[in-house]
Amino acid sequence: MKIEKAIEEFISNSMYEKKLNPKTIKAYKIDLNQFQLFIKTQNIQSLKDIDKNVLKKFLGHISHAKPKTIKRKVTVIKTMFNYFEFKDTIVVNPFRKMKINIEEANELPKTADLNEVKKLLSYLYAKKRDFSNKEVYSYKALVRDIAIIEMLFSTGARVFEICELTQEDVNLSKWNIKFFSKSSKERSIQIVHDEVKDILKEYATLFKYELENSEYFFINRINNGISDQSIRFMLKKHSIDANLKQVLTPHMFRHTLATLLLEQGVDVRHIQDILGHSSISTTEMYTKITDKTQKKVLLKHPRKNFIVTDNIENT
Repeated sequence: MKIEKAIEEFISNSMYEKKLNPKTIKAYKIDLNQFQLFIKTQNIQSLKDIDKNVLKKFLGHISHAKPKTIKRKVTVIKTMFNYFEFKDTIVVNPFRKMKINIEEANELPKTADLNEVKKLLSYLYAKKRDFSNKEVYSYKALVRDIAIIEMLFSTGARVFEICELTQEDVNLSKWNIKFFSKSSKERSIQIVHDEVKDILKEYATLFKYELENSEYFFINRINNGISDQSIRFMLKKHSIDANLKQVLTPHMFRHTLATLLLEQGVDVRHIQDILGHSSISTTEMYTKITDKTQKKVLLKHPRKNFIVTDNIENT
């Protein structure tokens, strides 16, 4: 089987049989396209002609990338070979004869300073109050931006999960939001704070007629679902306008929520459910952040003020 045909079949199976998330499919296509272009440089046409030596050369070709990126690409390609081995299209998956050890740097998730989040929201709500004409689109867009930021911070959702929210996923009478992960796993998050409820209600009211012509809950100016790039750009702009010390990103709200909940003693398994992590080990990485916070707190322990000397006078 030719490489192009193999990739086409694998992508089709991932889309229609496995029903993988569109974001996952997009990543598959990018990684497999890069693999295909490399294979062409090796004058290889057929899937069965790819052996461990070819794969080693490909690993060298992508060695400049971050370990996490390399690991993802290898996983995608390996999954494709597993698929064709299962179908008996190839006799042996060449990855079976390889030991690949890609070490990732143990980086802690980047969180936002809570005071910076407060400063951003205070700035945006003040800007909203100061609007003289609430009929213009710029006011509606500001309300939408605040609603998105409040949703990110209150639910800890991933940015693509926010973008893909449909109107059916958002129940403003029961205040229940339904999210779907990359693997299409469903989870429900409750909205519990009044300010968040108020801004979501105002957004839905302001965009009432536009939402009638869209399936998505958060929409752009032409009634299409808002993109993750738009949300990142929006956050960057507001961070700069609010004169924050750091530019906030969508994922920083997720990390910050998890860290704050852990610091308040919330069970890690409850946090796992809220964030939609498939593995508890993913959630446990936040305990390392709270260990750092704990050290800062303990450095303020009253013990630091004790003066201890071994010159004890006999009485």
